[in-house]
Amino acid sequence: MEKAKKISVEQCCVYYSIETSFVQQLDERGLIKLNRIGKKTFIAYEQLGDLEKYIRLHYDLEINMAGLETIRHLLHRVQLLQDEVRRLQTS
Repeated sequence: MEKAKKISVEQCCVYYSIETSFVQQLDERGLIKLNRIGKKTFIAYEQLGDLEKYIRLHYDLEINMAGLETIRHLLHRVQLLQDEVRRLQTS
């Protein structure tokens, strides 16, 4: 099995010019998942798209953590409803 590609949270925060506390809060609220190996914390490459979305919402639109959670929940519900519509159309 291939190892998941990941980047350290510190490197990621330098690249995006954000605070590590923001990324940690996203992890604590279940919006992204961080992996800890020893004293280092990593984020999988496959989650960088979600991180970028949360960065734009939080820093550009000034949406707080509760708002980010709400947006994620609503987008998930929309996706479920779209899947249901597709399923019903093909039945």
